[in-house]
Amino acid sequence: MKIKLILKWITRAILVGLILAFLLGFFAYWRSTNDCDHRTTPTHPMKAIVYCEYGGPEVLTLVDVEKPVPNDNQVLIKVRAASLNFIDPGVMRGPWPLRLMSGLRKPEKTRLGTDVAGQVEAIGKNVTLFKAGDEVFGVARPSIAEYACARERALVVKPANVTFEQAGSVAWAGFTALQGLRQANIQPGQKVLINGATGGVGTFAVQIAKSFGAEVTGVCSTGKVDLVRSIGADHVIDYTKEDFTKGDQRYDVIFDNVSNHSFSDRRRVLTPNGVCVLAGIGGAGLHPETWGRIVGNFKANLLSRFVRQKFVTYVTKLDKEDLRLLSDFMQTGKVTPVIDRTYKLSETAEAMRYFEEGHARGKIAITVE
Repeated sequence: MKIKLILKWITRAILVGLILAFLLGFFAYWRSTNDCDHRTTPTHPMKAIVYCEYGGPEVLTLVDVEKPVPNDNQVLIKVRAASLNFIDPGVMRGPWPLRLMSGLRKPEKTRLGTDVAGQVEAIGKNVTLFKAGDEVFGVARPSIAEYACARERALVVKPANVTFEQAGSVAWAGFTALQGLRQANIQPGQKVLINGATGGVGTFAVQIAKSFGAEVTGVCSTGKVDLVRSIGADHVIDYTKEDFTKGDQRYDVIFDNVSNHSFSDRRRVLTPNGVCVLAGIGGAGLHPETWGRIVGNFKANLLSRFVRQKFVTYVTKLDKEDLRLLSDFMQTGKVTPVIDRTYKLSETAEAMRYFEEGHARGKIAITVE
């Protein structure tokens, strides 16, 4: 009898918990809002791209917002260029797993952009590395607007031989490529394969791997073979004609931007102590295969703990020294950002629409006049 009573109370407790969770979720959903519903006429207006609802590129609108004011440790930048990154379509569309962090019903943050290049307009009182008029690039959130604020440690001086469009396309894709290759402890003379060599991250990965002295093989479609050769790849594999996992070549490092092969297939073409860097899941936005590839990467990372070859994941981070290194690479000509298309600020929705197709050759730049 006691067991039945205990089970009865456990069942009731579970039901009460589920009801409370539902009510809390329902309350949180309808409480989720943003400043679009309370926007007032800005005192010091500037143009910016805003999305008040989750959805496709059609939710992106150009509106007047309040011009930001830098705090003591920030720099105010007159934006000349920014760019789209892999995360942007995701936060714009708001798939349910992400909404737990970004707002259930509406996006809490309504602005896009992390990469930036432009001219310093004003500085906070604690800023010592920059002055008004300096041309800089790095990370600012949000950056797809006429002005943006950035921390001093998130910026470096723009090399004179690099355009604003190029500099405004560097930071996040460059960090992802550089930090991913570093995860593999890449060494001169090693054989490195870049799967997905023509996207924003891939074009940086090919050039950075070459700058480290590696023998680089890029994987791409037929129409992009010449591009991959032009940025320094020693070998190019056209995936429409050849599957790199079926070949005889073995690689010390696979930098995988696509994750469209099985754990065992990739192991087969790694050297005994090779490393596969799980850098991406192929293209921007959400596609039917997206969640399967995410799960596959977690599975590969777990399974590699039981073999000599390693499948590593990582989180891209803002790093001042990495930003300086990327700047040095550009200044010396070792890395040249590849720009597929350039759109005006007012054309950001069109740029996003093209970006989500997943066929970009390099980066998509947004320019601000």
